[in-house]
Amino acid sequence: MKEQVLKCMREAGKPVSAGEVAKALEADRKEVDKAFAELKKEGAIISPVRCKWAPAN
Repeated sequence: MKEQVLKCMREAGKPVSAGEVAKALEADRKEVDKAFAELKKEGAIISPVRCKWAPAN
């Protein structure tokens, strides 16, 4: 799921919310939130805008 979330974020080309990612992937919001939490802990995503996330690299 983490790889799917990162791919979706890169394809969006702009900071996105967890809800937008869940909708784009047609995935359960709880699964996306879990992936976001793991990615945040790893430092793979950053928050340039409040409530929006983007890949760190």
